[in-house]
Amino acid sequence: MENRPPKKPSVLLSLIPILVLVALLFVTIRAFGSDALGGGSQVVLLTGTAVVTLLAMLFCGVRWKAIEEAICENILGVSAALIILLLIGALSGSWMISGVVPTLIYYGMQVIHPDIFLASCCLICAIVSVMTGSSWTTVATIGIALMGIGQAQGFAPGWVAGAIISGAYFGDKVSPLSDTTVLASSVTNTPLFEHIRYMMYTTIPSFLIAIVIFLIAGLAHTPSSTTQIAEFAASLDSCFHISSWPLLVPIATGVLIARKTPPIITLFVSAALAGLFALIFQPGLLREISGDEGAGSLFKGLFITFYGHTGIATGNEALDSLVATRGMSGMMDTIWLILCAMCFGGSMTASGMLESLTSVFIRFMRRRVSMVASTVCSGLFLNIVTADQYISIILTGNMFKKIYKDKGYESRLLSRTTEDAVTVTSVLVPWNTCGMTQATVLGVATLTYLPYCFFNLLSPLMSIVIAAIGFKIKQHHEKEDQNIPVG
Repeated sequence: MENRPPKKPSVLLSLIPILVLVALLFVTIRAFGSDALGGGSQVVLLTGTAVVTLLAMLFCGVRWKAIEEAICENILGVSAALIILLLIGALSGSWMISGVVPTLIYYGMQVIHPDIFLASCCLICAIVSVMTGSSWTTVATIGIALMGIGQAQGFAPGWVAGAIISGAYFGDKVSPLSDTTVLASSVTNTPLFEHIRYMMYTTIPSFLIAIVIFLIAGLAHTPSSTTQIAEFAASLDSCFHISSWPLLVPIATGVLIARKTPPIITLFVSAALAGLFALIFQPGLLREISGDEGAGSLFKGLFITFYGHTGIATGNEALDSLVATRGMSGMMDTIWLILCAMCFGGSMTASGMLESLTSVFIRFMRRRVSMVASTVCSGLFLNIVTADQYISIILTGNMFKKIYKDKGYESRLLSRTTEDAVTVTSVLVPWNTCGMTQATVLGVATLTYLPYCFFNLLSPLMSIVIAAIGFKIKQHHEKEDQNIPVG
C-alpha cells in the first residue's frame, strides 16, 4: 500500500492552486502596493505551496517526502543565483559610493543627447550584455548609471528601465557566454552556434522594432531644461570626487568577463576593487555614512556600503534618492521571495500538477503554428508557475523534444522557441527570479517597466509570426519510419 504510485492529478485539480495564487497575489498587491515584496507576496507563495501539498496528499497520494525533496532540489538549483544577488547588492553600493556610477552619470549626461537616449540606452546594454553574457550584470552596472542619466533628462522610470531591460535581454539571449543560451541549446541537443544563428531570424526583427519605438519616443520626448541637468552635474561634482580613475573598475570588470571568469568571482573582485577606490577617493563620504569621525570610521563606512543602506545629502532631492544604496541587505526581500517561489514550483512539480497543466498545451498541437504557439504558451506559463527561467527552459525543452522530433522538425526550432518564450519573458513576471531581481536593482516595479520592454514583449509574438510564414523552417517527413501525422 505504501509503495502504490501517486495518482495523476486532473487538470481541474491542478488549476486550483494557480487560481488561489493569482487571487491572493491580486489582493496582496492591491493592499500593499509596492510594499508587497516586503512579505505579503512571500506569504502568498507559501500559502500556494500549502494548497498544492494538501491537494496532492489528499487526492493523489503524493508523499510529503517527495514534495520536500523537489523543493530542496529547486532551492539548490538557485543557490548560486542567491549568492550572485548578494554580491550584486554589494557591487551596487560600492560602485555608487566609490564614484564609478556618479562619474558615468556625470559624463553620460553631457555625451548622450536626450533625443536618442532611449535608443542609445538599449544599444549600449545590448552590447555590454553580448560581451558579458549576463543581463543581471549589465543591469546592475551600466543599467544603474543609465537610470540616473535618464532621470536627469526627465524620462519616466518605466521607459528607461524598459530600454535597459530590452537591450540587456537581447544580449543575454544571443551571447555564447550566456548560461540560458547554453542551457536551451543543451536541453534540446542543438549545437550552440547553430542555435544562436537560428535565433537571429526572430531576435533581430524584434530588436529593430524595439529600437525604432525607443527612437520615436526619444524624439517625441520634451527633455528637462539644461538648468536641471546642470544642477545634477553640479550636485554630483560637489558630493563625489569625479575623475576618470574610478572608471578603471568597470574596465577591470570587463577584462575579467572577457577572460570568462566565473560570475561570483567577477562580482566579488569588482565590488572589492570599488571599495578600495572608495577608500582612496571618497573618504569623506565613508565618514558621513559611518556617522563617526574616529579612527575606524573609514572601515565602518566601507562595510556599511557593502551590506547596508546609505543616504547621502547632495542638496538635490531627486539626486538623493538616486545615489542612495541598499547593499546586500536590500536584496534580502528578493532572496526571501525567490526561496518561497521555489517552494511553490517544487511542490507543483512533485505533485504532477505542473505536468498535468502543460499537457493541455500539447493537445492543441496540430500544425506548425499551433505547435510553436503551444510551446510559447507553455514557456510563459512555466515562467509564471515555477518562477524561474532555468527550470522553465529545462521543462519546456524536455516536454516538447520528442514531439518536435516525431513531427520531423529540427531541434533548433524548439531551442529558438524556448528562448523566445522563456528567457526574455522571465523578467516580466513580478515573482519570477528575474523580475524580482531587476525590479530591485533598478528601483522600478516590474509592472511599471513591463509595458516598455518592447523587445521582451515582441520576441514570443515574433516566434509565432515566423512560424506562420514558415521562413527557414524545415520539416523532414518520416512517415515511412513511423506512423505519425505530419502537419
